[in-house]
Amino acid sequence: MAKITVNPAFKVGDISPRLYGTFVEPIGTIVNGVMYNPKHPTADEQGFRRDVIDVLKEAGMKYVRLPGGNFVSCWNWKDSIGPKEERKTHLDMAWYQYITNEVGHDEYLQWAEKCGAEALYTINMGTGDMQSAIDLVEYTNHEGGTWWSDLRKKYGHEKPYGVKLFYLGNEMDGPWQLGSWDKDPRGYGVRVNETSKACKWVDASIETVVCGSSAPFMAHFPEWDETVLTECYESVDYISVHHYHIAPPGDLKSLLGGSVYYEDFINTEVAMLDLVAAKLRTPKKVMISFDEYASMMRPLREPRPGYGYHNMVEDHYKFDPNRQYILHDPDNMKHFQFPGGDMVHALTLGGTQLAFLRHADRVKIACYTSGIGALCASDHDHVWKSASYYVLTQLMKYGHGVSLQVAVDCERFDIPGYAIDDNSQYTGKKNLPYIDSAAAYDEESGDFTLFVINRHETDAMPLELDMSAFEGFKLDKHIELYSDDFEAKNSYEEPDKVVPHDSKAAKLEGGRFVTEVKPLSWNVIHFSK
Repeated sequence: MAKITVNPAFKVGDISPRLYGTFVEPIGTIVNGVMYNPKHPTADEQGFRRDVIDVLKEAGMKYVRLPGGNFVSCWNWKDSIGPKEERKTHLDMAWYQYITNEVGHDEYLQWAEKCGAEALYTINMGTGDMQSAIDLVEYTNHEGGTWWSDLRKKYGHEKPYGVKLFYLGNEMDGPWQLGSWDKDPRGYGVRVNETSKACKWVDASIETVVCGSSAPFMAHFPEWDETVLTECYESVDYISVHHYHIAPPGDLKSLLGGSVYYEDFINTEVAMLDLVAAKLRTPKKVMISFDEYASMMRPLREPRPGYGYHNMVEDHYKFDPNRQYILHDPDNMKHFQFPGGDMVHALTLGGTQLAFLRHADRVKIACYTSGIGALCASDHDHVWKSASYYVLTQLMKYGHGVSLQVAVDCERFDIPGYAIDDNSQYTGKKNLPYIDSAAAYDEESGDFTLFVINRHETDAMPLELDMSAFEGFKLDKHIELYSDDFEAKNSYEEPDKVVPHDSKAAKLEGGRFVTEVKPLSWNVIHFSK
């Protein structure tokens, strides 16, 4: 038996709708194939796949971070505007590919418009300079009457795009990043301070994001972040952090319990932010943008002598004369699917999002790295909905208002410590609850939603929720996402192998709600006043 207690008086913080964002970067065929293919039967006048756009609009995708990613640190946006025949093809040194710029600055923003989404735009702070950033904001957002804003009009977009959020660089602390500020956090902080200040003088309505640590395993975390923020705290609004949680193959406990490592990362970052604010004697609170995240299983790598930072640098300072640059043909897209059934990806997505909801007071943006695929699974010809589609769209629909504290009493499990490689070394965790949960309460509409994951691999669990503090509420539905076959995958041919159903076990009587949650299941329990 699991028991959950929630009270509307115990609030965490307002839930930002930007928590349910996605992330796009031209790696492989994500842009050239999924987003853009002028030969596709559904291609519009710009070469964008309408089938993909239609599914993303139906899903309600409202926020998308683009155009990268590592890619932007050697990308000159000015070479990607204007007539396509005059655009320059460049080497993308991040991913060893040719960038033809057929999809350029304007196309990225116009694709987001067609999807009904707000673009969260990343600016090159690697090889790019401050003037380029100023010009980009002017071209993108200024009404007219200047060289850059009039050039936007000349190229076919009369009105400003109105981008409201700009990332000032991507993973700038990483030695893998072109133009990395790994060895000079103060220099990066000063550059961001001046760039953010100038961009906001171009458009005072925008918000800016400074890069924090690319992973909690960086040898300089959190000192690097502190040094950076000390120089630019008053001019930025968010700090960007990334994490890709990895578990050993077959270890579902470590994979599904991995949300605790996201929470450790968030707690450390919050402490660092508040320390800098205290040092600067400022009442301002900088918030967190968790704008790249995903969880996966990966084989362990044998640790090498000389752990840590040296080996990370060594990995990225190898210069292979046999490595070839690739030109991705959008009409020759190879279908790729991550290993494992749909449910494993749905549960890791859901678990990470529940961690963000539990920290909704400080985490205000989150962009799922596999978000486009989660909302619109696709191959060369077709689109369909994976199980992750239902998790993310249910969070968008029900996860609004304020986040409430959730107390869970249930059976617990341990995760042993493990090392994926020299750098990704996870400490062991004890007494994690099998029931993972978060709650959203919208006082205005009278909606209360409890999100629940049963992380137990074999056992269904009776669940009781104390509703005594929610007088006058009625049960609307208990939606469960579960499959007897954990390896099952949806496909174009079989789109309904893993789909949500209404639970028949749910009952609300006398302020006491009871139900049963199946093993390895995602559950949305919705009440209204």
